[in-house]
Amino acid sequence: MMSPHHGSRLGAAISSSVQPDGEAPQNFLRDPRRPAEACGTSRVPWGPLVLIATASALALGLSSQAFGQEATLPEITVEAGQPARTVTRRATPRPAITPQPVEPVAADTSDTIETEVISEAELPYYTPASVSTAGRGEIETFGTDRLDNVIRSMPGTFTRESTSNPGIAVNIRGFEGQGRVNTMIDGVRQNFRFTGHEAGGFTYVDPLLIAGIDIQRGAVTTTGGGALAGTANFRTLDVQDIIRDGQNSGALTSLNWGSNGVGWAEMGAAAAKAGKISVAGAISKHDEKDYKNGNGVTIPYTGEDLISGLGKVHIDITPEQRLSFGTVLYNNEFVANSYDQKLQSNIYTANYSYAPAANDLIDFRAQLSYTDVEMDYGDYFTGVAPIVADGTDRVIQDKGWGFNTSNISRFKLGEIAVASEFGVEYFRDDVSTENGGVNPAGESDLLGAYNQTTFSYGIWDLTAGLRYNEYSLNGNTFLAATNPYGLPAGDYDIDNEYSSWDPKVTLAAQVTPWLQPYVTYSESMRAPTVQETLMTGLHPIPIGGPTLNLTFLPNPFLEPEYQKGWEFGFNVAKESVFRSGDKLLLKADYYTQQVENYITECAGPSDVNVSFPNGFFGPPSIDIIQTAYFCNNFGVSDVDGVEMEGLYDTGTAFGGFSYTYTHTDLPHQGSGLGAESYLPEHYATVTGGIRLMDQRWTIGMRGTFVSSTDLGDGQDLAGYELADFFTNYQVREWLNLGLTVENLFDRAYTPALSTIATGLDDTDIDLGRGRTFYLSARAQF
Repeated sequence: MMSPHHGSRLGAAISSSVQPDGEAPQNFLRDPRRPAEACGTSRVPWGPLVLIATASALALGLSSQAFGQEATLPEITVEAGQPARTVTRRATPRPAITPQPVEPVAADTSDTIETEVISEAELPYYTPASVSTAGRGEIETFGTDRLDNVIRSMPGTFTRESTSNPGIAVNIRGFEGQGRVNTMIDGVRQNFRFTGHEAGGFTYVDPLLIAGIDIQRGAVTTTGGGALAGTANFRTLDVQDIIRDGQNSGALTSLNWGSNGVGWAEMGAAAAKAGKISVAGAISKHDEKDYKNGNGVTIPYTGEDLISGLGKVHIDITPEQRLSFGTVLYNNEFVANSYDQKLQSNIYTANYSYAPAANDLIDFRAQLSYTDVEMDYGDYFTGVAPIVADGTDRVIQDKGWGFNTSNISRFKLGEIAVASEFGVEYFRDDVSTENGGVNPAGESDLLGAYNQTTFSYGIWDLTAGLRYNEYSLNGNTFLAATNPYGLPAGDYDIDNEYSSWDPKVTLAAQVTPWLQPYVTYSESMRAPTVQETLMTGLHPIPIGGPTLNLTFLPNPFLEPEYQKGWEFGFNVAKESVFRSGDKLLLKADYYTQQVENYITECAGPSDVNVSFPNGFFGPPSIDIIQTAYFCNNFGVSDVDGVEMEGLYDTGTAFGGFSYTYTHTDLPHQGSGLGAESYLPEHYATVTGGIRLMDQRWTIGMRGTFVSSTDLGDGQDLAGYELADFFTNYQVREWLNLGLTVENLFDRAYTPALSTIATGLDDTDIDLGRGRTFYLSARAQF
């Protein structure tokens, strides 16, 4: 049993078993890698200053009377296909001393009750947490080809943009890869990973099949927790997305064409309801070629050949019970990591819900899921494979299955309204490889149990959550003789276990009908993955010259990453601000985190072997032996920043923005075992437009502003500014035509957090896509 964590956490435990030939050697990797002392120069706290200035300006400009809150706070859900939420408010003044008793909504018949329906797009502005969402409209405008542009427009959220790999790698607050962000499709964890000069994991989903994207930044206590920095859930199309209101059947089709290599993309979906059964199905096809950057240079191996589909079945057993089955299928061919690749992803789910109207103590949900993601390597992209560590015919497969159950009970404790959620979730990954190279095989299990309870009294809402995580990892690995642990070379069986108790507490107050400040304290843990712990093998060796023997080593002594931190934020939601019927929505937060034991790539021992294969007087053979492995950076790193997003809409005109400031002391994540993950210090998106012809015709522009990005080792990537144009016209109630021009001024740039394309020898070539036209026709009937 090891107990390496000495911080003031609620509880954490680690156990490790490293057994060669039945013996359990001592843990040799105990010398902490302490980060260098911080320099004595001071840094202006721009984050808190920006947030305070914004809140002060709003308080002065929008002041109005306070009132008591009536309903439980809305929350972002990982369930697919959720309808708009209803929030009920009591428009009564706040008393000077004691808040008014909270009455059940159904029992109140006074005319002071105001019921407001909140759309999915507006839900984050009523949630006291750093959450964001993107709906179908935004995806169809900016994300029919790649979802990166949609996710990067959210505050505090970014992606590792691979030019060759079509997968999605979500970055939250500078944390990326290896499970630091729990990425899901319809609430199902996507844990497929491989090791290379890339993100430490991708999620594969067709943008044309996505109905919405939900992002939660920071620790998550409920379903989807167990990650360090937050969650990202991709909700796929379902019955209610396809069938128009008032109909029992319908179809949804989209036909898209793009210039600059994008080509044609088609999607067709159909759904029907009959009695207690409803079904939906969809299929999509996209064949893309290489694109050109703003200088007209072709970026090689950036195409794909994608076909995907889904199916959903819902059975309403009773008006209060529903049983659902679903599948999401993905099949793509592309060139990445220097090889032709085929990627297949199959997801299967079964869901059950039971919410009796007469019993507020039961709101039960359960999900059972199975995933199978397989990556098959074909030929080396040049046709001439490396002489050592050839990846031809490599297979990496991750089979995962899991379940989660939860129940929300709602009741009263005197004048206090209580909503308490208990839940359990489990997920198991079985990773197998053939000719895996540095990609190991192994198994991992995650078990989580949690409670999150909200106490509502007058204007106050106190949410207290506690999550228990238990993680285990086992597998076999090979350790080379040149290693930093003092262990003999050989095969080792690894069996590690980790656990933690992660608390989260939020206090929110609806101080006026339009202003809701909140404060949150949270802790979370990320356990080391199979890929980090069991990695072994050689780097491909070039032909000719001194041989570079780069040997990758496992690290069975890795310890979990921990974070604890605070978040201070506020929400603004106000109608009729400057004119009757307009709406202002604003959300902002300042966060500060302390991160311990951050895992990065580390250089191990090196050696030089000199031999004379042609005799003593012949030319010598020189072998340079270097090693690399994943290691903990012991000590504390500080991460802080500001996140803001807002929307103003008059009906005929609209404008929105998002802004992110980030500062981090995290150790540099090298671009060998993963990729650098520092966010730009500042980045923002500004959108504006008008609606004409009874709001049937929309015309708008979007600007993206990105500051320079720290690449580590004293290098920076230049910042850039981009402009996009978009318009769409509602020809008929069922037919919409759209045009989007990406990179309107054909700017040559390299996106922040981007990976160079396979086969691109000149690393100074800009990787950003040049001007691209997207035409779309969407029909729903």
